[in-house]
Amino acid sequence: MSTLQHAWQRARRRRALITLLLGLPWALAATVLALRLAGFDLACVVGTVSLLACAALATARARRLDRQWLQRQLDGSGASEDSADLLFADTTALNPLQQRQRTHVLATLQRAMPELRPRWPRTVLAVSWIAGLAIALLALGWPRPGNGPGAAVPVVPGTSLPAGPLRLQSSRLRIDAPAYTGQATLTQNALDAKVPADSRLSWSLRFDRAPIRAWLQFHDGRRLPLREQDGQWQAQDVARAPVLYRVVSEPALAETRLHRLDVVADRAPSVRVLEPAASLVLGTPGQRQWALRFEANDDYGVAAQATLSITTTQGSGENITFLKRSVRLTGSGEPSARRFAHTLDLAALGAQPGNDVIAQLEVRDNHAPVAQVGRSSSVILRLPSAEVALGAELEGRIKKTLPAYFRSQRQIIIDAEALIRQQRSLGAEDFVKRSDAIGVDQRILRLRYGQFLGEESEGAPRPPPTSDLPTSDTPTADRHDDDHDHDHGTDAGAHDEHGHDHGGSAGNADTPPVFGSATDVLSEYGHTHDHAEAATLLDPQTRATLKAALDQMWSAEGELRQGRPQQALPFAYKALGFIKQVQQAERIYLARVGPELPPIDESRRLGGDRAGLASRELPLAARTPPDPDIVEAWQRLGDDAGALDLDALAGWQQRNAAYLPDALDLAAAIEQLRIEPGCGNCRQRLRAQLWRALQRPLPQVMRRSAADAMGQRYLDALEAQP
Repeated sequence: MSTLQHAWQRARRRRALITLLLGLPWALAATVLALRLAGFDLACVVGTVSLLACAALATARARRLDRQWLQRQLDGSGASEDSADLLFADTTALNPLQQRQRTHVLATLQRAMPELRPRWPRTVLAVSWIAGLAIALLALGWPRPGNGPGAAVPVVPGTSLPAGPLRLQSSRLRIDAPAYTGQATLTQNALDAKVPADSRLSWSLRFDRAPIRAWLQFHDGRRLPLREQDGQWQAQDVARAPVLYRVVSEPALAETRLHRLDVVADRAPSVRVLEPAASLVLGTPGQRQWALRFEANDDYGVAAQATLSITTTQGSGENITFLKRSVRLTGSGEPSARRFAHTLDLAALGAQPGNDVIAQLEVRDNHAPVAQVGRSSSVILRLPSAEVALGAELEGRIKKTLPAYFRSQRQIIIDAEALIRQQRSLGAEDFVKRSDAIGVDQRILRLRYGQFLGEESEGAPRPPPTSDLPTSDTPTADRHDDDHDHDHGTDAGAHDEHGHDHGGSAGNADTPPVFGSATDVLSEYGHTHDHAEAATLLDPQTRATLKAALDQMWSAEGELRQGRPQQALPFAYKALGFIKQVQQAERIYLARVGPELPPIDESRRLGGDRAGLASRELPLAARTPPDPDIVEAWQRLGDDAGALDLDALAGWQQRNAAYLPDALDLAAAIEQLRIEPGCGNCRQRLRAQLWRALQRPLPQVMRRSAADAMGQRYLDALEAQP
């Protein structure tokens, strides 16, 4: 079966090859005729279409040699014994006799396979090639239109040129971009293009007949001659600036239009900082590394190597020194968007606390001959000094310590409940002593809270609700206060350096301050009147809640000092509830800091000395008026009959090209009007472009609208008053 398949495929390939050989000479003839009559561009189109048609026809003719054709060929040759259909039937559906016949036919074909390939049509092939080549040779040898009797010839004295304008048959513009752009050579039929800067341009034009001379006329007055070579008029130039140009010849072309050539300059690479997110980063104490990531973008590609500049500042004040170093980095990713990453070792850089580390990445693009440079913004790592770190640590400690004053009421409740549970195991005297000690703790806590309401000391002791309550003057109270000084600190201020006593009931001036006590810290390093003044900064609701908590503490203290902790618990719980409300308040304490204003120099007040004073009126800068010639040209363009000096207008456009919104559009309007002087639409287009080029007048103050009847009566009444 494989032998039959190979023979069948060979027959198909022979049919396709015969068809191609028959069609190629006619495709060649059609291409040469198109080249001779319509030019190179149309010839390329005709040749491509002809080859595709030949290939499609060869494929279609080869597919006609299908299975039915194969069966007919086998049965016609007698090799299959009229049983060719059994070769392609399903063997499972055949009876034993048919299967035996199929095996016999396959064996016969294996021994002697008939020739299935079609014969070569030598006569037809010869005729086709002779005819096709003859047509092609005739087309190539036929006289050109430019060399015929009516062709243009160089001007010779006594001769005349044929009448009629020239026509541009075909045009081709080849653009060879600079090598650093990585762009391939582009060939196009259109003469308008947008090309990279420094691209090499090659023009190739064909006219219907040979002109005397031809050139490219640019809008800035420059001319680029076209030189004839094998019927093509060619020129080369380098694109450096955007220009407008047109094709000019002698005799003149029948249709002349402007072409625009835009030049795209290579942009410098841009660098973006990905990490860190901020330009100024505050380091953490003990930081050893600093991760940096950058992304560089360019229109044609960024160089793989970049330079990371690192500057380390050392010292302070006027004794700051700068240590600069650089590191070479290799980027990753696409050339148009490369990423650079590096991790700085602060210890290796010698960065110490209080120093700044400044980093900046510098990249280059592939521009030739001189690469363009792009730099990132500087990122700064500021390592905290020892003083700043200590201040931040102390601030954190203060924020964590001050709220502890608002949590000691719970400890008093816990101690009271524990004492109640131990009442049966304690003697009556010990029970009263421990209850009195808890009452002293309650008293100390009450005095601390009283500071936030402006209570410097208890002053004269107030008797508790019952007559047998021990006062703060009793030896028991003094003893318990002294016993608890090491846990809670003294409860009143000592006699400070200001020379007056702040009062107190448990302690004296000789008692050393205890660390952690707010009253002792204030009495030793500050003035306790500051707390009384700061208390006025509490909002009224917070003051009322804190006052209620103090009242409940007073009641709980009285019960505890009498040895009745069971009766003190309700007051203590109420005090704890009020303290929680105070703790959840928006503001509890705010130290007042006065503004630090500079001292007033009394000697300068009302002295009448105006030395050194100058007028504060801003100087008015003279505005350059618009060019009157341009204004006049704009006005004349509004008049259809107004004459216009296009050369002067083109010169003004070239001098002010850097300041115009679109200089090429204005130049195109001028040139178009030069080509078609009687075109009304061209005049209006140029007038619109000039209007865009004129400077806008400055906005003026709008006049106030006239007053209505009621407003006028009001104004009249004002004027009538003496």
